[in-house]
Amino acid sequence: MIERVTFDGPVILGAGLAGLSAALAAKTALVLSPTPLATGCSSAWAQGGMAAALAGDDSPALHAADTIAAGAGLCDPEAVELLTEQGPQAVRDLAAQGAPFDRKSGDDFVLSLEAAHSRARVARVGGDGAGAAIMAAVIATVRATPAIEIRENARARRLLQDVTGRVVGVLAEIDGALVEIRAKAVILATGGVGGLYAVTTTPAEVRGEGLGLAALAGATIADPEFVQFHPTAIDIGRDPAPLATEALRGEGSILRNRDRRAFMADYHPAKELAPRDVVARAIHAERAAGRGAFLDATEAVGAHFPHEFPAVFEACQSAGIDPRREMIPVTPAVHYHMGGVATDLDGRASLPGLYAAGECASTGVQGANRLASNSLLEAAVFGTRAGRAAAAEGVEGGQPLSLEPLPDLPDAALQILRKAMSRDAGVVRDAAGLARLLGQIEALEPAYGPCPTVVAARLIVEAALARRESRGGHFRADFPATAEPARTFVTWESADAAVRYAAE
Repeated sequence: MIERVTFDGPVILGAGLAGLSAALAAKTALVLSPTPLATGCSSAWAQGGMAAALAGDDSPALHAADTIAAGAGLCDPEAVELLTEQGPQAVRDLAAQGAPFDRKSGDDFVLSLEAAHSRARVARVGGDGAGAAIMAAVIATVRATPAIEIRENARARRLLQDVTGRVVGVLAEIDGALVEIRAKAVILATGGVGGLYAVTTTPAEVRGEGLGLAALAGATIADPEFVQFHPTAIDIGRDPAPLATEALRGEGSILRNRDRRAFMADYHPAKELAPRDVVARAIHAERAAGRGAFLDATEAVGAHFPHEFPAVFEACQSAGIDPRREMIPVTPAVHYHMGGVATDLDGRASLPGLYAAGECASTGVQGANRLASNSLLEAAVFGTRAGRAAAAEGVEGGQPLSLEPLPDLPDAALQILRKAMSRDAGVVRDAAGLARLLGQIEALEPAYGPCPTVVAARLIVEAALARRESRGGHFRADFPATAEPARTFVTWESADAAVRYAAE
């Protein structure tokens, strides 16, 4: 017998910064987290910080221009304007909640320069601890809000829909038992797709389940082919891979090959501060040629490493590397998904009653290539907007058509899929590899049923195969040129056919 609960407020799937920002904005909310708070979400692992126009020589317009340039023709200008205009206040609001951003004398924020930014505008915490510190402050605020209920060890197994297609709640597995939760609105804040790849900087639990759940319910998915690879994951054989923050290159660290030759000038005039996709492909090429790739921070940071970048220092030390004196071996790793559930500026998905925020959503802000440190900002700004809009939902839906949980992909099959995704849908792609990968995914479907993770992987691969150009985070070796800008919009029903493009 499945327990049934009716909740007066939105149900939020995911407890990263987007989900908790939505909960605080909604004021009354039920948050389902598959892991204890502050674990299992990418927000808590973010090192760089939050980008916002906080300095006197900066402006939202400059921040918007940099975001649009990095997005390679696919950003929604209205969404970018909203993000950059509201960005400074979002940072100040988090500081007011207790997020201990680094400050100068006079209470100004310490701001770092990161790749593809024209100004130093990244507010940091303890050098490389922004995500964990911000999440700690937000979690404390959430726990002090009596009308926000948190259920840990809780996973969504299906979005509940009535006969009209409206989302009327979620079938959740909480502490091993199935619970039917009815609500006027559901907000997906489940994060990205990193766990679908063998080499990733994100928690293993973040593997596209929200994307798959939404697609199986019939929601429109936007731009799933655009996966961002962080250039400098620390290559020490860990799963997930520790991250060497972008800020290290902002401070002047140099990328070198095994012969200690600085190679980025061969690939882009901005060298180490080139857009992430360019740097990732450069490192991929050096490694593929057998020359290796290393981040040399011995002069730029040197003796200051332990207190300037403690998380990176600790990760290196745990592998027997002293970054004060030695180069750090690096490799590209999946870091962020620009695509996701298509939403409007208030987080509304194409299905009534369904919202999405954060990395699992596609607002149009990130385009084809996310600008560094815009992700925590997007989570805070658009999570807040989604929470307010979802709280205002007033329609009572009908009875759910199905209470059958969707299947899980067994771990052994998932590990095979992860290796195949890294091999064929990675930094450099081509038709032969993508077709081979699609064949492997198609073989999983009859064996295991409609697993949300498999659906998410297939959406990425189908769209990557259909986009016969290179743009942003999507690089096709067989189609290296860039075509006319057009976003991808696809539903699961149309995923087997050619992916539809809708020009902006």
